[in-house]
Amino acid sequence: MLLTSAQLLGFLLAALLITASPGPDNLMVLGMGVSKGRRHGMAFGLGCALGCLSHTVLAAIGVSALIAASPVAFTALKVAGGLYLIWLGIKALRSSGGAQVGDASKVEDSLTRLFFKGVFANAINPKVVLFFLSFLPQFVIPANGHVAAQTAALGVVFTLQAAVLFGLLGYFAGAIGQWLQRKPRAGLWLDRVAGAVFVALGLRLIVAR
Repeated sequence: MLLTSAQLLGFLLAALLITASPGPDNLMVLGMGVSKGRRHGMAFGLGCALGCLSHTVLAAIGVSALIAASPVAFTALKVAGGLYLIWLGIKALRSSGGAQVGDASKVEDSLTRLFFKGVFANAINPKVVLFFLSFLPQFVIPANGHVAAQTAALGVVFTLQAAVLFGLLGYFAGAIGQWLQRKPRAGLWLDRVAGAVFVALGLRLIVAR
């Protein structure tokens, strides 16, 4: 079995918490759904999710190459990734919350165009590249072999759960947007949870060898 059940469950729980926390991608999906309707929000959200596949390929190639070339280099990547995740966590913990669902562009776009806008917006985001290089390696178990395949499988799992969550965000955008506006502290607590997850994952990544 490529991924163990414990490995998959731990990764999926972390991925769900991180994807659900307020961030540029899901707030754009909400904004698109609120201003243009469910189908437009879902199309843009699915595009954002599928954009993760490009980062998965880069992570799979890079992590595999590092392990093959030098275990020391892989350890250095994990430590650097852990510090990056801790930094993201501290930022989220210090956030004042108040996640806002902004208005999407008033220019009318077809569903196909919005889908590819989502793919492109995610694929060219350097912060997402850094996140994938930081997040995926800690769930890879080199002793089990097939490092590139493990990394790719984890990336696909992340993409699938993001597609489900973003699709739901787009579909229920109106109701979720109204709820966030009525309960501004909800965004604050989601940030707190995500921040704690980031810090815990970062520490785990640095300590684990």
